[in-house]
Amino acid sequence: MLTRPIPSSGEALPVVGLGTYQVFDVGTARAARAPLAEVLRILFEAGGTVVDSSPMYGRAEGVAGDLLAEPGQAGPAFIATKVWTEGRARGIARMRESLGLLRAETIALMQIHNLVDWQTQLATLRDWKAAGTIRYIGITHYTPSAFAELEDVIEATRPDFVQLPYSIVVRDAERRLLDVAAANNVAVMVNRPYEGGGLFGKTRGRKLPGWAADFDCQSWGQFFLKYLLGHPAVTCVIPATARPGHMADNVAAGQGGLPDAETRARMAALADGL
Repeated sequence: MLTRPIPSSGEALPVVGLGTYQVFDVGTARAARAPLAEVLRILFEAGGTVVDSSPMYGRAEGVAGDLLAEPGQAGPAFIATKVWTEGRARGIARMRESLGLLRAETIALMQIHNLVDWQTQLATLRDWKAAGTIRYIGITHYTPSAFAELEDVIEATRPDFVQLPYSIVVRDAERRLLDVAAANNVAVMVNRPYEGGGLFGKTRGRKLPGWAADFDCQSWGQFFLKYLLGHPAVTCVIPATARPGHMADNVAAGQGGLPDAETRARMAALADGL
């Protein structure tokens, strides 16, 4: 799999990871967890490492922790999760719980979810990073309406990562935020690259354009992800899935060629017309 450097450290990060929103919120039944274990196996075998979760994703942190700890499970994982609460004491308690659920002594990336009480939580994250409990600090938001605030926080604090929504049809991040992240050496992690699966409704029954082969694209899913990865400011995309076949298609988007700026404009125009 292709990698991109994390700007603040230079560490190489695989460009396709896994989101756990909704899909990892399952019980203990083997039938529910077996496909998720296979999804992780496919991710790791392809060279991926990033697994992103949150305490607001129900049981996802605990399920991910259990599966990552299973004998024979490949790794190591670049575990990313979030703190989503107000107050220093509650933030610390919540992050300690995440460490336990994820069965991790160190979290690769701890993110302030939706900027909730970000000034308070950022102070704690800096302490934890200095102590080695976390390796990177991030901020997130789920809606483009918060991009102006994300921009302000990026310029004021220069976190290691920003996680944001971005897709081939919702391109608000391209107006300023991606450039601001790049200018401040902030890695960009993209969520909702498929618009919750809605993009596939637009392409059902449509053939992939022949020119997609020019950048080693073999499916609509790869088309949507490669569009994002073609932007030089994007470090990693994290589509969520519980289906091994979908995971295999996702990781293929992180292999081979990527579209240049001219091709990306052509891709966006095609998507706008769907």
